[in-house]
This record gives sequence, C-alpha cells and structure tokens, in this order.
Amino acid sequence: MRIAVTGITGSFGSAFARRVLTMDGFGIDRFVGISRDELKQSEMAEQYKDAHTFKLFLGDVRDEMRMREAFHGIDVVVHAAALKRVDACAYNPREMMKTNVDGTANVVSAAAHEGVARVLVISSDKACEPLNIYGASKLMAEQIAVSMNASVYPRGTRVSALRYGNVIGSRGSVAHIWRAQHALGQPLSITHRDMTRFVLTLDQAVGYAMKAIQQMEGGEIFVPILPSAKLPDFAAAIVGGTPKFNVVGLRDGGEKFAEALLTVEEPSRTVKRNGFYVVTPSPMSWRPGGWKGDKVDPKLRYISDGSHGWATPQELRRLVKEAGL
Repeated sequence: MRIAVTGITGSFGSAFARRVLTMDGFGIDRFVGISRDELKQSEMAEQYKDAHTFKLFLGDVRDEMRMREAFHGIDVVVHAAALKRVDACAYNPREMMKTNVDGTANVVSAAAHEGVARVLVISSDKACEPLNIYGASKLMAEQIAVSMNASVYPRGTRVSALRYGNVIGSRGSVAHIWRAQHALGQPLSITHRDMTRFVLTLDQAVGYAMKAIQQMEGGEIFVPILPSAKLPDFAAAIVGGTPKFNVVGLRDGGEKFAEALLTVEEPSRTVKRNGFYVVTPSPMSWRPGGWKGDKVDPKLRYISDGSHGWATPQELRRLVKEAGL
C-alpha cells in the first residue's frame, strides 16, 4: 500500500507516522507526508532518516496542484491537516475556512485526479451540531467528504470521514497545561466544573483511522464508541490526588458543556459495527445496496453528559498512562 497523510507534523500525523514507520501496521511500500512547517519536517526527516519508504513534501492543502504532485501514485490519503484552535479561529474565520473547508475540497479533488482509491477525512466532535467557527468548518469538511462521492466514486475514489472526541495529550492539550500548573503548585485552570468530554489517546485515534480505511465503502462517517469524562475527574487522573481548581470560564469562540458525537437526526441512518457507529449518507446516489452492521435505536443519544457511560477513574488513569503523560 502507498499512503499519504496531510498535516503530517501535527499531533495525529506524527502519531500515524510513528505507527506506520515503527510498527508497519499496513505493510507500506511508500509513505508520503505533507505539511507546511519546514522546521518540524526537518526534525521528522532526521527522526526517520533510515525509513527509505518515507517522503516529505512541503505543501499547503490550499494548493490543489501541490496536492496532486504529492498524491501521484498513492492508494490512500488520510487528510488530517486543519486549523483547530477554537479561540484563535474565532478571530480568523476566513483563514479557518480556507484551510478546513476549501482545503478539504482540494484534497478530495486532487486525490480523484490522481486515481487515489480511498480518502479518509479526519473530523471532530465539534462538527456535530457546531457552536463555533471551527465546528462549522469541520461540519463543512464532513459534508464535502460525503457529497463529493457523487462525482469521484464513479472515477474510482471513495471518500469517508472519521469523527472522534478530545485526544489526550495532543499538541495544545489542556493536559500539558495542568501538568505545568501542578508542578508549580498552582490550582488547575478549568473552564467549568460541569464540563464533560469524550476522550481517547492518539494511538487509539490512529488505530480507528486504520480500521476505517480498511472498512470504508464511500460516504460513511465513522464514529468510534468512546467513554465520557468529567473535566475534574480527567484532571485528577493526570496530576493525581484531589487537585484544586481555578474556574476561568468558557474560552473565546464558544464551547459546549457537553459534546455530541451523533446529531439528533443521525441515529435513524446509523449502523453499529466493529467498535464504530457508522453514519450512512443521505442521499446516496453513487452506490447501490445497503450497509453492513446492526441498526441502532433511532432515539440513541451519544453525548458526553454521561448518558452513554462514564470512564471510571481506573480507565482514565490507564488512558493517561497510555498517552505517555
């Protein structure tokens, strides 16, 4: 298999490269990474200097022609490049749309032009009933991933999306802030004591991406089945003991107290299989037949408020340990 990853120097891209280049989970004979950060690329090139199948391209997903060059001869594209900081994006909405929305369309178009068989777009729980410009841009990216199958599927390219929750220890994660505050003996900054989130590790995110690539038929949104965590419980798992908190209020750009991974409407066209809720497209003009999996209850609620199950303290500590924190 020949695979390309956009946003290779980001948290997900770096974890994906580590899995592929050190564990060889797919049997890769060509692995292309694309990003616009030349310093991080130079560091990554040194880290994997003995990996002869690995090739780095400087490029921006806003440039479709550059994506075509990078995708030449590729079988699978994982599109992880995105602007994702909620507070920063609130003040730079046009930049967010150029990268997250137009960039996704460019990636899919370039992949189809080069005959790529499968494209997986990495999304976020923020895309589900979005409250801010980041979530809206990720919703648009998902819709592009699904709807472009109508034109690219007949040409041999399947496009799907993977939507998941908060990644423990990813770049810019609150976990690093809490660790630094705890080391200085300071109270931990949290936005609100009642805030909840779905949680997973970077390695889990990569694993779900690999599973989705193997299963995708074109047009699905893969949603892994994850535990929920209360922010104070999550913080306690990271620093230990019973930490003190400084409640700082919601961030600029808009935050939810609880995140959803399925909208109110989606369960009516969702099946469950292999650790995923798989949201099937509507309409679906590009392929005949049904979808594998068990139909879910149309009234299913998949929200981090605990209605789908809490992560135990032991499970949270295990996840934190697996994340290397």
